[in-house]
Amino acid sequence: MSETQAEYPLQGKLALITGCTGGIGQATARAFARNGCSIAVHHSSARSKAKADALVLELIKLAPGVRAAAFEADLSAYDNAQTLCDRVTDILGHPDILFSNHGVTGPRIGPEGDIQNVSAESFEEIWRTNTGTGFVLVQKCLPYMQEKQWGRIIFTSSVAAGTGGVIGPQYASSKSALHGLIHWLSLRYCKEGILTNGVAPALIEDTDMMANPTDAIRSKIPIGRLGKPDEIASIVLMLATNGYMTNKIIVADGGWTNGGGF
Repeated sequence: MSETQAEYPLQGKLALITGCTGGIGQATARAFARNGCSIAVHHSSARSKAKADALVLELIKLAPGVRAAAFEADLSAYDNAQTLCDRVTDILGHPDILFSNHGVTGPRIGPEGDIQNVSAESFEEIWRTNTGTGFVLVQKCLPYMQEKQWGRIIFTSSVAAGTGGVIGPQYASSKSALHGLIHWLSLRYCKEGILTNGVAPALIEDTDMMANPTDAIRSKIPIGRLGKPDEIASIVLMLATNGYMTNKIIVADGGWTNGGGF
């Protein structure tokens, strides 16, 4: 390994990070860029454009040769996911790393809510956004990874996938569905150098989901505090750089669960 490879282990790689203007997305983009990785910065709407553009300017200064560009796409629709990948490829090239980090919650009915308050239409929309478009992104990114015999596919799940969580059945079930996808993809493609994993955080500060956590929610965390986006980013970076880890869901929840059944 050359000195450059040791200092910048992801130099020459391109990562597509969806939901890149959120807390975990931004932290991961910075961690990747510091390791030499170029970044396709996805954001969901015109409201997040300024944040995405500012992040791009920051990323290109973090390591030699890092390229970055912002891409807007509403990932509640399959066609938009396909178009996003095409635009990334046209401008930056084919992604070597897909970090499917986007997600929405839908109705927040809580762990004691009434399932009647979640419509079938809302349930389907959350599944399409949190799981379905991630599947489409994988379909688009895989052929290049197969050609290169190297790739990393990483999903942001949630502790809710194993516990039911604090939001609602639509969110918890959409995240648990990712786990089956992770397991299938890993077993199918790992021999081609394409490793698939997930990170399942709980209660991370500086994110839209945890903008105003209640004391009751905070009390669920044995470590006594919310997690930090940088702490999740360090796990994602490990999954991108480790060549022996695949088919895993890494739970980061401050001790809330033991990770069993994930």
